[in-house]
Amino acid sequence: MARPERQLVLVRHALPEFVVGLPASEWQLSGEGRQRCQRLADRLAAYDLATVITSTEPKAVETGQIVADALHLPLETAPGLHEHERGVVTSTGDQAAFRAQVRRLFERPDELIFGAETANQAHARFATAVAAAIEQHPHGNLAIVTHGTVITLFIARAAGLDPVPFWKSLGLPAFAVLSLPDLHLLEVIENV
Repeated sequence: MARPERQLVLVRHALPEFVVGLPASEWQLSGEGRQRCQRLADRLAAYDLATVITSTEPKAVETGQIVADALHLPLETAPGLHEHERGVVTSTGDQAAFRAQVRRLFERPDELIFGAETANQAHARFATAVAAAIEQHPHGNLAIVTHGTVITLFIARAAGLDPVPFWKSLGLPAFAVLSLPDLHLLEVIENV
């Protein structure tokens, strides 16, 4: 199969430092997360990227900055690429309860399950931001460093996948490659 003319690489940020009582949207990368970004940059070098764009969340910006620096690429942040708006994490110990909430979010996309937006609202916001990034960068392959839930919402709908197993499969970091302009899913690297 011939390689598409352009590709979009959606990157899930690297491992953050979990801070109870602080919104996840304010978390920074952990030391291990920063180390994983070096391996991520090595893997992304094969995709001949022209630009790296990140959400405005610190863990995504930091992931993108390490990758952009390693690959000598320009870096931008863009609105609308942030994670599902879920507020403050009150405990990092009950991952089963958190996974159950996310599963319900995917299963009932029109309902406000937790946080400040439904799955459909998060998807619409994210899809609009991705489309704007693609339009603003009409040449070359584009990497967008963002977050697991919104990547899952976007790719599951574009590729007709069950979102729950896809979401569970994504490591910190991970990435998926889609063709442009048709958004055909070409490859998923679940863990870097």
